Amino acid sequence: MSIALPENFPVGFDRLFGLEVIEVTETEARGQVSVRDDLKQAYGIVHGGVYAALAESLASIATALAVAVEGKIAVGLSNQTSFLRPITEGTIHGLAVCKHRGRTTWVWEVEMSDDAGRVCVLTRMTIAVREA
Repeated sequence: MSIALPENFPVGFDRLFGLEVIEVTETEARGQVSVRDDLKQAYGIVHGGVYAALAESLASIATALAVAVEGKIAVGLSNQTSFLRPITEGTIHGLAVCKHRGRTTWVWEVEMSDDAGRVCVLTRMTIAVREA
């Protein structure tokens, strides 16, 4: 079942890099970022930080929305990102899948693909769950 996003979403850095959240559940989050010139590094490919941010945002948002009902917050703890192939145009499509839902940490695997559906980046994201 989808979890509703707050009205003012996205905020802060998520808005800055152009995150569009498509759907969030307690076990998955989907989002995308349109490639723009200001998201590219000197060689014309998307900067690695964009992928790391997309992965962290999807995992953090999904965890935060799920644990908020318990009065808890969620923050990034670890981000391990592997770059498999570059993206130079179009849209970055992200799918985060929860692999572990613990009392103090959640672990997510995030795949980011290009418009052709090719997996370009893989991230394992650990989110810390804490009292607000």
